[in-house]
Amino acid sequence: MSSIKQFQVTFDCAEPERLARFWCEVLGYVVPPPAGFATWDDFDRSQAPEDRGSWFACTDPSGVGPRLYFQRVPEGKVAKNRLHLDVRVGAGLVGEERLAALEAECARLIPLGAVRVRLLYDGNDSCIVMQDIEGNEFCLD
Repeated sequence: MSSIKQFQVTFDCAEPERLARFWCEVLGYVVPPPAGFATWDDFDRSQAPEDRGSWFACTDPSGVGPRLYFQRVPEGKVAKNRLHLDVRVGAGLVGEERLAALEAECARLIPLGAVRVRLLYDGNDSCIVMQDIEGNEFCLD
């Protein structure tokens, strides 16, 4: 049996492009246009009016991380995520050094529209629970 080598993470959302651009800022991802189009605007113009802006995608420029796909859905978020991203900014760090790295990243993301929910810290290990611009939970880890 072969193993899966690639996957993408899909977000249901209200505003695909806006949310994708937020995550590009968080992760350093880029926004290549869909295959066969020079720009996203060209792609959108090729779509039926009701389908314009219905999805957007971004990728890791190094090719290591998964593609992120954002699709417009009619319903809003009503409960806690069943899956969330851990943004690994403190990997390998412990204690105050780890906490400082997480706090610095939190301070960078808040002006982008992220919301700090709570700090989990036991004196050694820590993470900061956040929400993106559409209320999806993620952790700075």
